[in-house]
Amino acid sequence: MLMLKNIADKDIPQLKKYYFKNKSNFEIAEIIKEFQNKEYKGKYFEMFGIYSSDLLVGLVSLYQHNSFAVSAGPEIFESYRKMGYGYEAMVKAYEIAKAKGYKLASAQIKKDNIASIKLHEKLGFELESELINKKGNEVYVYQKLL
Repeated sequence: MLMLKNIADKDIPQLKKYYFKNKSNFEIAEIIKEFQNKEYKGKYFEMFGIYSSDLLVGLVSLYQHNSFAVSAGPEIFESYRKMGYGYEAMVKAYEIAKAKGYKLASAQIKKDNIASIKLHEKLGFELESELINKKGNEVYVYQKLL
């Protein structure tokens, strides 16, 4: 059974192994504290751990774009990819977003990120446009009503 829940200090070893490889345990603990604010630059931001049973297999964030739109960013740890965790986590993340009142999900996906494109299409996203983002990457913009 896959669950999304807030990350805790008990997750530091798994986070260090897969995600924050070059950070100290203290630095990771500080990042976990920042995640508890549930805000970034004045907008809603929440980072969830993706847990299979009690094992942390990845992370997924929700980030507010405006009063009605949000995006989710999944990161499945390398050892746990291609097991369906990304899809399940995104479904759950967007259920949370919908319950919080968001109406639209949006995603900017690099044109060469085939796995993410397929995941978003499986989730029911539709291609809205193409653009070059602030980082200079060619991306597709996908959207979905929640």
